[in-house]
This record gives sequence, structure tokens and C-alpha cells, in this order.
Amino acid sequence: MERIELEAAAADAGMRTDAFLEKKLDGVSRSAVQKLMQKGLVTCEGEAVKKSHVVAPGRKYTVLLPPPEPLKNAPQAIDLDIVWEDADIVAVNKPRGLVVHPAPGHPDGTLVNALLHHCAGNLSGIGGVMRPGIVHRLDKDTSGLMLAAKNDFAHLALSAQLKDRSLSRIYEAVIHGRLKQDAGTIDAPIGRHGADRKRMAVARTGGRPAITHYTVLARYPGFCHVRCKLETGRTHQIRAHMAHIGHPLLGDTVYGRKKPEPGLSGQCLHAKELDFIHPRSGARVHLETELPDDFRAVLRRLERLK
Repeated sequence: MERIELEAAAADAGMRTDAFLEKKLDGVSRSAVQKLMQKGLVTCEGEAVKKSHVVAPGRKYTVLLPPPEPLKNAPQAIDLDIVWEDADIVAVNKPRGLVVHPAPGHPDGTLVNALLHHCAGNLSGIGGVMRPGIVHRLDKDTSGLMLAAKNDFAHLALSAQLKDRSLSRIYEAVIHGRLKQDAGTIDAPIGRHGADRKRMAVARTGGRPAITHYTVLARYPGFCHVRCKLETGRTHQIRAHMAHIGHPLLGDTVYGRKKPEPGLSGQCLHAKELDFIHPRSGARVHLETELPDDFRAVLRRLERLK
């Protein structure tokens, strides 16, 4: 087991232990902390603590983290739309509704399960046991192009391109409202929402740099069809940025209107183009997909409003 030692600071005084540990332990949820407590794996100066225990400054807490359980029966024969593939990389056109990797509530039936089957387990290990091969992610209800690496060499090279911004990602979306300009840039840092950990928001202080360039492709009564190019790749970046400027994505019930859009199972957002340098050959590769059927149906419906 991994042993973690923590000391409470003055700012932590009065917090419940489960909330304190959730804050301090990266990637460990409050429910997971509570399970550790139930098993006696959380102690305060040698004594087991309960979730109702109140944190006091200067007190020392010990957490024993069990090793992650290995995935069971991970490879699954799930149909994939393979756009491009070689010995190093596989590019997939992910459908809306498909979760990228196993997570609480989605233990299987994910893109990772499908890739493990398709690639016979030959995926990079940098992402760990839960995210083998995954170089970058898409939200469950965002469709479009994703890259997966078959080995660590390709994974490291593609990750470096994401970092230096030589890997280009272009999306198309339908947003509420009419943008005043035909093109623009949203340069606003993004961080975790203060009241809802599942949401992101433009951060007044802190946050990570985030830049989205947009271009209007078509205008409709009350809506715009836009092209978005990411200069950075933060979680929910396009969704949070467009909502920040008052133009949330059509069908986005997290950042926009709470009522689902008829005919859409999520936000009207598609990762349409990818452009990168092949790690082994050095050649530039450009990939592009068609908009999915539900996205095209939205555009036809909007066209009739003109």
C-alpha cells in the first residue's frame, strides 16, 4: 500500500476529515475517502478516524492507499470507426455517447475497452491501467477524432506536440445567439468551478491558460454554426469558453440550457480535424471527418428557419 502523511494547516481547521482528504489527495473522491475510513486506513496520530472527525491545525494524518485494482476482461469487441492506423498510432472517429475510459459508473463499454480489443492489447502504458493509449480525450457527448498511441515512443511524441501546440485540433459547433464578430479569440484561464467539481469555469484567479479561436461558418435566427481551433486543450474548454461569452453550445445541459435538445444526446460539438507530425516518419498527417448525422440534421433544421 502507498503511505501518505499529511499535516493539517490553519486554513484546514474545522473541515470534516473526508472533505480535507478529498482536497489534499489528487484524484481521490470523497466517497473513496469514506471507504478508506470504513476500512480503518485513515488515522490521526495513530487512531482511526471517522468522516465526522473535525480537522485541527497541526494534527498529522496518515492515509494508506491500496494499489489500484487491475481492469478485468478489459478488451471488448465494440465497433470502431477507424479513420487512420499504422504500427504507432490509431485515429478513431468517436461517436457521441461513448465514454473514453473506464470511470466510476462506466466500468466497461468504453473506447479504451474497444481499443484493447482492436489493438490486441498493444497500447502505450503512459496513461496507466485505466487509460492505455489515450493521448487526449473527448467528453462523452462530444463526437469526433481522437488519437491513441500503440507504444510509449508515439505517446511521448504526440504529448510533446500537444504541449508545444504543433498538434492542431479543429472542432465545429452550433451555439446559441448571434456572435457580433465573424471571428475572434477567447483568451481566458480555465479552472475547476468553485461550487461544482464536475464543471469548469473561467477563473478570475489561478486556473490554467486557455485559448480558443473561433470563426463563424453560418448564421441562423438565434444560432451560429462555428469553427473552433484550440490553442490549448483544457477540460471542457470550448464549452466553458463559449458559455463565458454568453453563447453556450446547443444541447449542452451543463453549461447552457438545462432542457435537452430534441434529436441530440449531448452538446452539438464535433472534433472534425486533426493535424500532427508523425513521430516516426516526421511527415505531417492531416485527418478530417464528416459531421455526424445528428449534427447535420440540426443544420438542416436551422436552415429552414432562415
